[in-house]
Amino acid sequence: MSDKQTELNEEQIPTVDDAEQTLEQAEQAVSDDLTALLAEAKKEADAQKDLALRTLADMENLRRRTRIDIESAHKFALEKFVNALMPVLDSMDMGLVAARNTEASIESIREGLEMTFKQTLDVLNEFNVERIDPKGEVFDPKLHEALTMIPSPDHASNTVVDVIQKGYTLNERLVRPARVIVAQ
Repeated sequence: MSDKQTELNEEQIPTVDDAEQTLEQAEQAVSDDLTALLAEAKKEADAQKDLALRTLADMENLRRRTRIDIESAHKFALEKFVNALMPVLDSMDMGLVAARNTEASIESIREGLEMTFKQTLDVLNEFNVERIDPKGEVFDPKLHEALTMIPSPDHASNTVVDVIQKGYTLNERLVRPARVIVAQ
């Protein structure tokens, strides 16, 4: 081999120093890439952590507001009902004042009481309270409470003969059963 060929081959063959330098550059490039990826991952993790903390804070605020709203709803649930009853109370008050008048007749007092009673029933109906008056109906243990049973040739067996106390339902749910006397 000639000297020229040997020189060319020697120039083409990397030296150990060149290989080490290339390896260091590759390691540095990988290290830089890993550092950049790590920094990006930390940035994304911080953003997700911030989002999670904000979401937790929003949920806690929502829970607090909901709790306050529920407490207010319980506290003031009857406000509309009370406002509807006030005219009934005013009517009763006026009736009592009228009854104290020496010129008041029993008929006018009775008329005032009947109007106030009707007004009360209207308010109850407005709030879905219905009266149970089962006289003459078949006894229903879901709606009626039998106080006693009596023999009655005028009524079929298990028929409500008399109502001692009327019952009430609220939104079709029994509040108080009608207390009744039932035919045997």
